[in-house]
Amino acid sequence: MVYIHVPFCRSFCIYCDFYSETACGRRGDAQIGRYSSELLSEIERRRQEILDTVGLNTLYIGGGTPSVLPLSVLERTVSALGCGPFEEFTIEVNPEDIVERGPEYVHSLLALGVNRVSMGVQSLDDGILRWMRRRHDASGARRAFGILRDSGVDNISVDLIFGFPALSESILDSTLDEIISWCPDHISAYQLSIEEGSALAAQVRDGRFEEASESLCSGQYSWICRRLSAAGYEHYEVSNWALPGHRALHNSAYWTRMPYVGLGPGAHSFDGKCRRANSQTLSGWTASVETLSGQEEREERIMLGLRTSDGVPESLCDAVVASRLVSEGALVRILDASSQPRLRIPEEKFFVSDSIIEELI
Repeated sequence: MVYIHVPFCRSFCIYCDFYSETACGRRGDAQIGRYSSELLSEIERRRQEILDTVGLNTLYIGGGTPSVLPLSVLERTVSALGCGPFEEFTIEVNPEDIVERGPEYVHSLLALGVNRVSMGVQSLDDGILRWMRRRHDASGARRAFGILRDSGVDNISVDLIFGFPALSESILDSTLDEIISWCPDHISAYQLSIEEGSALAAQVRDGRFEEASESLCSGQYSWICRRLSAAGYEHYEVSNWALPGHRALHNSAYWTRMPYVGLGPGAHSFDGKCRRANSQTLSGWTASVETLSGQEEREERIMLGLRTSDGVPESLCDAVVASRLVSEGALVRILDASSQPRLRIPEEKFFVSDSIIEELI
């Protein structure tokens, strides 16, 4: 498993605090060139680590906005990895890049080995998209999805954002109506969060933005769950839904703590015992390493596993606390394929999963 972080965007969304640089004009071209050179050097330095990573053979290129990169940079990067073809090869894209670059670009991605595309739609209301400082409008999102499908991409994931006052019931419902009509293979819906360092955090401090109440966020989330379930989507992780057979393989492996190599500035890696974090700089990024204790490993397994519909082995959890949570309906007991007992959070409690998990760790 390999993750590559692309730290470039044309502009910054109001809510984002991910490490990213603006990539515009000659300065952007120079930054991308420097990034590509450093990335190829990191791949060479860590080649054995990449080859030794056991488990799924997947590649995920995220960001930032990977679709701002020239195809030549992507081609050199994938060639340098030398571990394809991949069981799942995902690239994140923004709608405006797909519309601007057209079917030829998508065909080139498929020729590169991409077999899954994750597109950041976020909303289909133009007023909300402008507020979010997204570069696309609803029409552009529709066109981009059509281009992807018509060009032969048969595994498309769409991202949405909920949990803010401007998202009225009618806007949410019309957005879900249209998204469901597209029949994307996978849908992710994330609650808007106020991240320190984002433009939205500054608006909160200045009193220009008021966060949504917990009841509003819970209601929006519950409605999303109901609508997607009725449309045939499996709710397999707190923020993720998939049509049968289309769970995200790469991301699912994160939640089961499978080893992976993260490349690029700001990327993270995990070898089963240690977590490695690359520094957030375009030139000569370095890494810090944290070795997890036995207790930290246990807590992490509970925290990640209980975000999924598969849950965790009951043996991981304190028996007294787990029994109480089961009696309260916060957990349910299930059996795995080997008839071993597991615990999971029922869908109707997913929204408060963090508080349930806190009681167990």
